[in-house]
Amino acid sequence: MSEQLPRKKRILSGIQPTGTFTLGNYVGAVRNWGALQTEEHECLYMIADLHALTVRQEPAKLRRNTREAAAMLLAAGIDPARSLLFVQSHVPAHTQLSWALSCCTQFGELSRMTQYKDKSAKHPDNVNAGLFTYPVLMAADILIYNADLVPVGIDQKQHLELARNIAQRFNGLYSPTFTMPEPYILKAGAKIMSLQEPDKKMSKSDTNANSFVLMTDDADTILRKFKRAVTDSDGVVCASEDKPGVTNLMTIYSVFTGKDFEAIEKEFDGQGYGAFKEAVAQSVIDGLAPIQGEYKRILEDKDYVDGVLKQGAEQASRLADRMVAKVYKKIGLLQL
Repeated sequence: MSEQLPRKKRILSGIQPTGTFTLGNYVGAVRNWGALQTEEHECLYMIADLHALTVRQEPAKLRRNTREAAAMLLAAGIDPARSLLFVQSHVPAHTQLSWALSCCTQFGELSRMTQYKDKSAKHPDNVNAGLFTYPVLMAADILIYNADLVPVGIDQKQHLELARNIAQRFNGLYSPTFTMPEPYILKAGAKIMSLQEPDKKMSKSDTNANSFVLMTDDADTILRKFKRAVTDSDGVVCASEDKPGVTNLMTIYSVFTGKDFEAIEKEFDGQGYGAFKEAVAQSVIDGLAPIQGEYKRILEDKDYVDGVLKQGAEQASRLADRMVAKVYKKIGLLQL
């Protein structure tokens, strides 16, 4: 009798197509997605265009951003032969499951979501229902594929906890159906901070363009932004809670060079911040250059990008449709 092989751990993650990815997006998420494509993992990566609709989007720009996001993910190492890459709206089952899960989610649970409060404050003229209920769609994104692991940043842990609560409630009401997803949180470099306000997460929505580095920034722009990065007045390169700017730069340098903080402190002992900032910038320039070249090449081949997304959606739909059929049967909807 042949020995049964252990089931691969299924990983699901997504990113919104709201413009060019920042260095924070790359370090905190995208860089690691390629590395997760191993024999032990079955990876599904989603461009979450439906989630982007909670903020008003320009239709033509959203379509362009979606294709560009796919090209950047491919350039950054997502291999269609080893992973499924698809667009969320290309798999209608996500929204079908979302409604069923909404009826298993308590109003109070959604009202406690911190991102709802934050985004409502940022967009007071558009506090829409989707902004309130999108954590249920996020839960559907995860549960529809029985994902075992979800790579999440620290600020997304609350959403995953809600997905677990919904899964547990549904399983209790209707019999075991959904896998309980676990967070996959990186120990280092998981959160890159603003170069201008290092107590805040790096974000391309920041009004100060010097606060973030885009994946498509040229070498001169990257160097200029790092030279202007906020540090402090003591000129000592070391990691400390009271030196958030320096610690943030050390984190970035560590990611691109593989050096730990102790080695970085020794390397720049007595050199001051000028040399340190230039070295950080150069490590980022060197790290992004091959990705930028590949991105430009892939983006010019529209048929290839669209073909990858179509194939990914077809394969994802086969998995998702089975789960929706199972859920609909369990909750009592008539299946013909």
